[in-house]
Amino acid sequence: MAVQLSVSPNPRVLCPVVHEDDHFLVVAKPPGVVTQPGVGHQHDTVLNALFATHGKLLQNLGRNRDFGLIHRLDRPTSGLLVVGLTPEGYDGIRAQFEARSIGKTYVAVVAGVPRPVEGVIRVPLAEVRRGGRKESVPNGPGAQAAETRYRVISEGPDVALLECDLRTGRLHQIRAHLTHRGHPILGDRDYGPKIDLDRAWRQAAPASIGLHAGGLSFVHPVFRHRLTVRAPLPAPALAFLADHGVSVPRRWR
Repeated sequence: MAVQLSVSPNPRVLCPVVHEDDHFLVVAKPPGVVTQPGVGHQHDTVLNALFATHGKLLQNLGRNRDFGLIHRLDRPTSGLLVVGLTPEGYDGIRAQFEARSIGKTYVAVVAGVPRPVEGVIRVPLAEVRRGGRKESVPNGPGAQAAETRYRVISEGPDVALLECDLRTGRLHQIRAHLTHRGHPILGDRDYGPKIDLDRAWRQAAPASIGLHAGGLSFVHPVFRHRLTVRAPLPAPALAFLADHGVSVPRRWR
């Protein structure tokens, strides 16, 4: 008897698997792809793709465990997503996210070159609703502590490539912090000002922003060894950086 699936499978949505074992998998979400079904996106999300390959396991996890989705990425952001396949896998990794013991490295393409080239941004962020969507506002009413560590790993005349490590997990934290510092992420229409570089970015990498969830480090939920997983930058981002004189380290290409 066929299993009744709560999410429609769609094998046409491509999400490469970076790591897989019996208890969870890690996939590389392309930019422009929504993480889970919602209004206007019932059949073209990461979860639709995973139900085409792991539907029975995800269905068994059920709605209470979000059909395996442990965390999410914004639509224009590319990079790593962890998805549970068993209750042990889901619960064990979810607990690490909630305890903020997961190592998360983001790669950001920004306008200009931050000075100093390495530092910590400690600016409280407040969630506000504007025009039906949520945003983070630096030092807004009810702002909560937020900390982003950054380091410039390569630079060109007008563009820099950064690695950012989150110490907190506020809404759009890196996007809000880097804009506040004066170096917005390219392509970010919500937080960054409209500049010529943005137009060049959107031509090279449409439907995306210059933010990539490139690295994760966590303890295996069952076998207890530490795993580190990386995903290279998408090809359009690499092409844009090459055109703007930015050399990308091997680990991100």
